[in-house]
Amino acid sequence: MVLVVIIAFVVFVIWDNHRIKIVEQEIHIEALPGQLEGFRILQVSDLHEKEFGKNQRRLIKKINSIDYDVLVFTGDMMDEINSTNYEAVYSIIEGIENKQMMLYVPGNADPYSYEIEPSFGKSDFIKGMEERGVTLLESVASLEVEGSAVHFVEFELAIIKRPEFVSETEGIVQPPYVVDPQFMAHHKKLWEEMTLLDDTDPSDVVIALNHYPVVDNRIDFIKDEPIHFWREFDLIMAGHYHGGQIRLPFKGAIFVPEAWYESGGIFPPENRVKGLWEYEGTKQYVSTGLGSSDAISFLNFRLFNPPEINVVELVRQRASELPPE
Repeated sequence: MVLVVIIAFVVFVIWDNHRIKIVEQEIHIEALPGQLEGFRILQVSDLHEKEFGKNQRRLIKKINSIDYDVLVFTGDMMDEINSTNYEAVYSIIEGIENKQMMLYVPGNADPYSYEIEPSFGKSDFIKGMEERGVTLLESVASLEVEGSAVHFVEFELAIIKRPEFVSETEGIVQPPYVVDPQFMAHHKKLWEEMTLLDDTDPSDVVIALNHYPVVDNRIDFIKDEPIHFWREFDLIMAGHYHGGQIRLPFKGAIFVPEAWYESGGIFPPENRVKGLWEYEGTKQYVSTGLGSSDAISFLNFRLFNPPEINVVELVRQRASELPPE
């Protein structure tokens, strides 16, 4: 009997790790222009080179079944910095039908976006992404809809107060070339592009993309640090946590990789692990993603936590939902 239970459990875990959920979430935004009502963003995150059928056909079928305006990849599509198994990602992009706007921000497990030697430039991985229609989001990418606009911004650059501070961001893993003079010069030009947000229409929507969720105490830190300033983001979209990867019934996540928690991420607050939350007026949506991390080799799977892709839809916030004055 015990053996039957063990076998059934193993079969369940394998099945649960290979199905794909589509999770939808409305994002209520005050004074959202009518032109942007129902604007839909598809989020694909934390693939970690996982394969969903030959040439990713099952995942591609799921993506192509969804009506969306923008597709965003929020990092850790690859499984480690030195991996060259690019086809795990490229085959997805090649199979996508709606390529109107596809944006990517890198995660800590992705190959570096730039190379310094033998000459400064984008890495082979990024070149391959761009050849297939994906834009590396480094500053701002905007999409206009009948006179209104949605601005997607790279979070870590968006919070830098002045260009001389572009390489001084704290609290995330930085690539080794971040202090290279060529990259710093490039980074400062990107910061200049970000200044277009200073002249946007108040009704425009600003959405920050980041691989790492921005926890409450990091938001407080950013607001207090002289090199940073906090923008009025309508939404932050992130991944990284895998929803806890290993989840227990009635308890939830037992661990997330979050250095900003004193516990190191052990038994994190369940309302800060996945999905939508809000802190001091800033909404944040975190995908549990598709794959799993092998930080602990024998736990390289998801438990009670099926893979997911996410659709967030912008809707106008009703007066009854506004906070009291």
